[in-house]
Amino acid sequence: MMPMSNLPALTNDMKHEILEKVLAALQTKFYKPELLNARWDEAVAARRQSVESAPTHEAFEEAVSSLLKELKTSHFGFFHGSAHRASSRAALSATYLEEDTDHGKRWVFQDVHSGGAAATAGIAPGDILLSVSGKQIIPPEHPVFPMGEVLDVEVDTGSGSVKMVRVDVARPKGKKLHFIEPTLVESRRLTSDLGYLKVAMFPGMAGMDVANQISAAADELEGTTGLILDLRGNTGGGVGALRVMSLLTPDRMPVGFSLNRNWKGNLAEEKTGFTRFNSIPEKKSGLWLLALRFFPAMVQKSPIVLETEGLGKRSFQGNIVLLVDRHTASAAEMIVAFAQDNQLATVAGEDTAGRLLAADSVKVGHGYRLALPTGSYHTWSGRVLEGTPIKPEVKLPFDWRGRRTGKDEQLERAQSLTAIG
Repeated sequence: MMPMSNLPALTNDMKHEILEKVLAALQTKFYKPELLNARWDEAVAARRQSVESAPTHEAFEEAVSSLLKELKTSHFGFFHGSAHRASSRAALSATYLEEDTDHGKRWVFQDVHSGGAAATAGIAPGDILLSVSGKQIIPPEHPVFPMGEVLDVEVDTGSGSVKMVRVDVARPKGKKLHFIEPTLVESRRLTSDLGYLKVAMFPGMAGMDVANQISAAADELEGTTGLILDLRGNTGGGVGALRVMSLLTPDRMPVGFSLNRNWKGNLAEEKTGFTRFNSIPEKKSGLWLLALRFFPAMVQKSPIVLETEGLGKRSFQGNIVLLVDRHTASAAEMIVAFAQDNQLATVAGEDTAGRLLAADSVKVGHGYRLALPTGSYHTWSGRVLEGTPIKPEVKLPFDWRGRRTGKDEQLERAQSLTAIG
């Protein structure tokens, strides 16, 4: 892992070459080509000089990223492959929001997932982020966390108490460093009749590990007559989210699908004929069967419908509250939309993030990569969620000052929404 400051300098010609490859990738892969219009061309022309004359790698990244923001869509990223750094969401397994505090405008931790780097270091919801490695972090600047470093993070924990914690965001796994993964699935009985199931994220494209953990937790909660499904701070991931949707209903039900820029057709007429994915294998040995089954659709780049697995009746079905917040995104939002469209749960909490696109990344030269959205997600009912946060039926605001005292008012109120109370 090489610090950005130690990378060989880029000439203006190199930066021009990288920018041209970024623009070419957008033309061939970006899911919404109609946005690459005259307005986009004007933005490129206006910013080209500042991009190609950026004095450092960091400034170059910032200039290209700022240009990409002109397209006003999620799932964009521009980074050097050697950087190995991330936002707190990925590095700390934590999210935050901007708030007025006694220190002025600051980032306040909202979701802190058990087992993640932040929780392990002793950071809790409601803590105020003051500095990282001696540098004050004041909005709109976001903290960035390099892999392979142990960072000193200063937080205000309330009652005038400020503490410094040591945060290790990654650990070796084989020959590479990997972010510390949080506890993916937590479950317990809040009462003898009310279960609680929290899923932090859905790692892995096939989602086998998290799906198996979700099923094991659901088995332990069998017999309860109500369930709170906590997706707060769940920023998505892969197809493991299908297992959660399959716990909401005993039947096989279509969920939704992604369309890339090349698909042309009549959805109303053709969607019932799309290939369906409706079973997550329990073991890796089942992956080759998946590959064989879906190879024709992948080659033809035709849509694949997610469909619930038909796992049968659960005791808590019909009395489920989905707890969400502003950080619930991507695959987690698919669950929320599916539950709403089919009236399978009461959604409570904050508006979700409204970030739901299929994405990919491509090499654009000299060690740089471009991550970009390549497909739009459609619910079976026809909703496109990108840029449109899902509104819960019951609004439950986040009280960060209350969380500093250990009180989770959102969870307490969600419990009262069940038929159990």
